[in-house]
Amino acid sequence: MTNTPLTLKRTFKVWLPLAASWLLMGVELPILSAFVARLANPKINLAAYGGIVFPIALIIEAPVIMLLAASTALSKDWASYQKLRRYMLLAGGFLTAFHLLVALSPIYYFVAEGLLGAPPEIIEPARLGLLIMTPWTWTIAYRRLNQGVMIRFGHSKIIGIGTGVRLSADILVLSLGFFLGLPGIVVATSAVASGVTAEAVFIGFKVQRILRVDLKPASVIQPVLTYRAFAAFYLPLVMTSLLTLLIQPMGSAALGRMPRALESLAVWPIVSGFIFMLRSMGVAFNEVVVALLDEYLATKPLRHFSLLLSIVTTFTLIIIAATPLSRLWLEDFSALSPELTTLARNGLWIGALLPALNTLQSWYQGALLNSGKTRGISEAVALYLFAAGLALWGGVTWGKIVGLYVGLAAFSFGMLIQTFWLWFRSRSVIRTLCERDQCLDI
Repeated sequence: MTNTPLTLKRTFKVWLPLAASWLLMGVELPILSAFVARLANPKINLAAYGGIVFPIALIIEAPVIMLLAASTALSKDWASYQKLRRYMLLAGGFLTAFHLLVALSPIYYFVAEGLLGAPPEIIEPARLGLLIMTPWTWTIAYRRLNQGVMIRFGHSKIIGIGTGVRLSADILVLSLGFFLGLPGIVVATSAVASGVTAEAVFIGFKVQRILRVDLKPASVIQPVLTYRAFAAFYLPLVMTSLLTLLIQPMGSAALGRMPRALESLAVWPIVSGFIFMLRSMGVAFNEVVVALLDEYLATKPLRHFSLLLSIVTTFTLIIIAATPLSRLWLEDFSALSPELTTLARNGLWIGALLPALNTLQSWYQGALLNSGKTRGISEAVALYLFAAGLALWGGVTWGKIVGLYVGLAAFSFGMLIQTFWLWFRSRSVIRTLCERDQCLDI
């Protein structure tokens, strides 16, 4: 820790490339949806991707999705990085094999038909899409491990460039598929698989110099990171990501059992993708907190930045939902019909609090991660899953409200409960940080 106080300006400089990276990833889903909506059978293909392929792929990758946070926090020397890398290789390989098993065996029908209750017309298109998405988990594991090293040693700008590489590959494959008139689910999943693979290759190339120049010469940390210590740190994060991502297939299953199921599943990736573009600004803040909280007088500027970002993202979403900008995005860009545009626009209002909640969560969660007290994060996610699941169950049982609306309301309610618990569990950590930084007005 240097004696130079952390400022809002420096916080912004560290956050900006990470936010740009997350924003570009957030743009991916709306771009996919816009291409698929202009191909044959858009409702079926959008519902297949958003209702089956994407939720299943997310669940399978859950054990590696928190490698970014873990690598940012723990990749302080070469020995620690090697332990994380061994976990990445083992978990990535096992989960990729499991992905193939699901796509190629009767397990798929048990999940898609039995658990998700998906409409019959999207079952087979989604199975083909899931098979095409096989590279997804391993490439994401490899990328997130090495992105954490980049953040740890101050090279976060490379991450934004890598996301640009991913998006460029997406657009190239989407354009080719559109020109050839391929089925929408094939075009979408081929683009995603190509994009994550291209980004992983780029990050793998760029990280080599950082490993050689920054990480290998770094002083050995004491105490040495053991596998037991890594497991104690990371297992709650695995449970966090698993529980968080479980809500995706739960949501798909609920939407498929509520009024206007096919329309809700078709609009879901477009609405959630658009909201995620603004949520991503807050998601990116998590690694900023982890990386910067040890700096001199860091607590106050990080807290102020989280409040400012919460306000800006919330008002941006409200302005878009309340003006013709929403129709420009939903109808003109995303190619939704007027009927589906109205459905989606109403959904934006229901999800208005999600960007701010993500930012506040990153502040509280980042403080817990920095302190190594990750149990509270898992507890918060368990409460999120319970609250959102209860709301979804209520919507299915009542059966009178459009599924899209129930889904967004359930997620918002769950995230509100999750944010409250993260605040509650991080109070002592933040109080200690404030005493360290002499910012008792927080």
